[in-house]
Amino acid sequence: MLNDFSTRELQFYLTSAYPCSYLPGRMARSLVATPNELVDSTVYSELIRLGFRRSGAYNYRPQCSQCQSCVPVRLAVDEFERNRAQRRAWKAHSTMTAAVRELVYDPEHHDLYRRYQASRHAGGGMDQDDREQYERFLLQSHATTYLVEFREGDALRMVSLIDRVNDGLSSVYTFYDPDLPRASFGTYNILWQATLCRELELPYLYLGYWIEHSRKMAYKINYQPLQGYIQDNWQTLPASL
Repeated sequence: MLNDFSTRELQFYLTSAYPCSYLPGRMARSLVATPNELVDSTVYSELIRLGFRRSGAYNYRPQCSQCQSCVPVRLAVDEFERNRAQRRAWKAHSTMTAAVRELVYDPEHHDLYRRYQASRHAGGGMDQDDREQYERFLLQSHATTYLVEFREGDALRMVSLIDRVNDGLSSVYTFYDPDLPRASFGTYNILWQATLCRELELPYLYLGYWIEHSRKMAYKINYQPLQGYIQDNWQTLPASL
């Protein structure tokens, strides 16, 4: 299906092998769309539909010859019903207020990002991101991007980057206050984005990659009905695998 793109415009190349971030002991490769400046909103929407993700200005998709564990997934929001744990999370954080901010650097956001990375991904390198690295990762976008901050009173609790595409929203990255261990900010954020999809009359919330045997990525199967992009087709995944 990638052949539908004009080879005179958009090209795809394979990266060198690198250690997989999610499955220890494995090597990974990515397929990257280039040049970045040719990825306008129309092309970007099609790339998301074909299982790509965005990191800063780069658009990529896992392309590992010996492993197909990374499954692009999206939530069909009109059919989605919250389970008991999700209803509790929604109620617990319903006092938070959400505000869309400009896609510009905010030192308060950066400080929260650093604390989140140090707590949740210590030693991964991103906990040391300076302003330039932070901006390159989160504030460079060729899409229609919403930067949404969530507060309880004056306290900043969470920041979420969300892209709008033709048939939905794509959840790019979310970070939140790591010092409240009993909070369910991540769950609440997905529920909030699904609600926004419905308000905008968009059918899908793209949630990146589901990886069954990765503790960090397996949770996405709890949002049903979840569709996976497998063998060039979107198909509903069973609730328990």
